[in-house]
Amino acid sequence: MKVYQTNEIKNIALIGSAGSGKTTLVESMLFDAGVIKRRGTVEGKNTVSDYFPVEQEYGYSVFPTVVHVEWNNKKLNIIDCPGSDDFVGGSITALNVTDQAVLVVNGQYGPEVGTMNAFRNTEKLEKPVIFLVNQLDREHCDFDTVINNLKETFGSNCVQVQYPVATGPAFNSIIDVLIMKKLTWKPEGGVPTVEDIPADQMDKAEELHAALVEAAAENDEALMEKFFEEENLSEDEIREGIRKGLIARSMFPVFCVCGQKDMGVRRLMEFLGNVVPFVDEMPKVKNAKGEEITPDANGPESLFFFKTGLEPHIGEVTYFKVMSGTVKPGDDLTNADRGSKERLGQIFACAGSNRIAVDELKAGDIGCTVKLKDVKTGNTLNAKEVDWSFNFIKYPNSKYSRAIKAVSESDTEKMMAALMRMRQEDPTWVVELSKELKQTIIHGQGEFHLRTLKWRMENNEKIAVNYEEPKIPYRETITKASRADYRHKKQSGGAGQFGEVHLIVEPYTDGMPDPVVYKFGGQEFKMNIKSKEEIDLEWGGKLVFLNSVVGGAIDTRFMPAILKGVMERMETGPLTGSYARDVRVVVYDGKMHPVDSNELSFMLAARNAFSKAFREAGPKVLEPIYDLEVLVPGDYMGDVMSDLQGRRAIIMGMDSEGTYQKLSAKIPLKELASYSIALSSLTGGRASFSTSFSSYELVPNDIQQQLIKDHEAELAEEN
Repeated sequence: MKVYQTNEIKNIALIGSAGSGKTTLVESMLFDAGVIKRRGTVEGKNTVSDYFPVEQEYGYSVFPTVVHVEWNNKKLNIIDCPGSDDFVGGSITALNVTDQAVLVVNGQYGPEVGTMNAFRNTEKLEKPVIFLVNQLDREHCDFDTVINNLKETFGSNCVQVQYPVATGPAFNSIIDVLIMKKLTWKPEGGVPTVEDIPADQMDKAEELHAALVEAAAENDEALMEKFFEEENLSEDEIREGIRKGLIARSMFPVFCVCGQKDMGVRRLMEFLGNVVPFVDEMPKVKNAKGEEITPDANGPESLFFFKTGLEPHIGEVTYFKVMSGTVKPGDDLTNADRGSKERLGQIFACAGSNRIAVDELKAGDIGCTVKLKDVKTGNTLNAKEVDWSFNFIKYPNSKYSRAIKAVSESDTEKMMAALMRMRQEDPTWVVELSKELKQTIIHGQGEFHLRTLKWRMENNEKIAVNYEEPKIPYRETITKASRADYRHKKQSGGAGQFGEVHLIVEPYTDGMPDPVVYKFGGQEFKMNIKSKEEIDLEWGGKLVFLNSVVGGAIDTRFMPAILKGVMERMETGPLTGSYARDVRVVVYDGKMHPVDSNELSFMLAARNAFSKAFREAGPKVLEPIYDLEVLVPGDYMGDVMSDLQGRRAIIMGMDSEGTYQKLSAKIPLKELASYSIALSSLTGGRASFSTSFSSYELVPNDIQQQLIKDHEAELAEEN
């Protein structure tokens, strides 16, 4: 295989909704480029992209697949991304290591919620976009409606480069208004017949050509001047204007294709090779220190590992992008993240489960290798003279969580090892060992996402597991001040135990002044603050601990033990056993014994005094509240709003986004437990949502009483 230079490499992410035909399109691209001899089908379970058993089981892409084609002396590295929003991590990964997005649109449905989500991701990462309308041979395809919906949803920057002469089963030709030719295919597709545009199509073609020329000219002052003078541009000038428009995201060219029949695929690859930006034309990536890294083949060697695949009989296959330098088999490199040394064995150009050994890869190229000792997804390997690392990939927050447990307790260790391996393949599977909830919790992007993990655990790893709804991390706090004291006294021969603690608890808010005086039952308690500790609790909120003991009633050396006793009770709140937060504790008096007082005595006294005071301070349970954003077709807005109101959500606002509505709300975490399933059911899978933690708020009184009752029953069962 030829060694491609940095200015001969194009990296492209193929993204779009589930069912838009990306995997089938890739088969035609590989076939036309001669990488494969026969095109596979999703139904036949023999495609290059979807080669993992779980993908063949479900008929969906689960992992991003890296392939390459050589076309017109250019190397196109293409990453075929899963379409389902549950596997959005694959698209996020791909967009971060590529320079161009081809956003595939199902010609039957036009832009769907998945199309909009994919486009949003390109916006965040400022990646160029080409829209590709696929499946033009389907019965219900209406290309003009699709174009109108694209412009309505994504703006007038969507500019047609092609249009079909007819859609549906009769589809076999397109008009290309860039080259001003008609392309026609035989039933087997492949190489088209190139003809002049027929007279009955010329008016439409010239109108669209003029719009394309004007859109291209707007991206370059010299081209704009020529356009004003001559009202036209050469084919090469149009291409240059489109390239600059792509980089600036001021232009989104629209192409046509039928991937299944291999019609329009060669023309698409020609455009990708000739027009879309090269690696060195895109903004430079920054390393973890914020330094811009130039993709220079003569620079220091640095590889970023963005994907890990676990393959039978091979083990880990790790995929990398050459950020700088030239990589060759046998290179000795250092892992910037783990400090270990690695020697690369063979390096390969990727084609799904097929790999082609190569002698070297230049800066900007994408490849893979096998049998590395200590490289994980997100790691960087460098030559000796550099210490770069990269952390530019940011994944979305989880949307769906389940507690996981091995059916056989003896499989727990194997299950955990398998989960950690799987997370290397998909970083949006997040594994949490919750000390607070005493559960192992798997967080993911949706029910299907976690169902896939369970299928793999049971079918690939042969470990039976169960899912259950995770417990909610409630918090406890207080709403008023209260006072309590407790004497711990124990005498059983020899040295005894004695400690007495008097304390006051009250709600704490940031910026509160130190207390001067308290009144309880008509009695005043004046404070004389000796010391103050402000503790940021690892579970959120604060504990403020004040020492106001006067006259040596309690020796200062016992204060750490008193604080420890308080902290122990903060970790198991008296109402539901949840963590307590936002409390100020003032120790103002007590007693000690010259012989029997020790740290343990004061710790136990403080723990009991705090518990007693907490119960009398108007204790309340807090629940986690999340910000929720739902993208939903307008037709389903009423149903979605009604459902949310039944989930104790507060609607914060609504906005339109093309043909969709964007709904913002605040909702308790408890009510989000199965929201992804409910939303999919309500909207036929046409809506999506995202969440992020907002705050802790008081639960309604009836729910608090039920939580307390459940906790008491749980304690009784344990005893």
